[in-house]
Amino acid sequence: MKKNKINLKIITQQKVVFEDNVDAFYTTAEDGAIGILPNHTPLICALKVGVTKAISDKNKNDNAVFITTMGGILQFKDNQAVILTDLAELGDDIDETRAHAAYERAKAKLAAHAEKNEILRAQFALAKAIARITAAKRGR
Repeated sequence: MKKNKINLKIITQQKVVFEDNVDAFYTTAEDGAIGILPNHTPLICALKVGVTKAISDKNKNDNAVFITTMGGILQFKDNQAVILTDLAELGDDIDETRAHAAYERAKAKLAAHAEKNEILRAQFALAKAIARITAAKRGR
């Protein structure tokens, strides 16, 4: 008897970043980590910035592929899963040196603010600015 699989697609506005029939996948929902196996209850949920782990017997590296997903929405129904996200990258395609440099820059910016309220305000202002820029570009 053939095992059930999940057709997982991770899609950005530019392209389909990942599509495969997988045995399971794990990602980060707004409420916490979530794992999806075949025949899971239908669901729609918002995602946080995180890593999606797709497991399949035909994948390398312990049968797992790691994909960054920068937030978005997960929809699952009838063993069809779609993650719509603004940005996604396969782990193998990430320049690790650049990623570390970006981490250090972000850490330094946050450390420059002495009070917790200033950090929260800076993070909130950045998120609002990105949302405004995105909305402006989409509205053209």
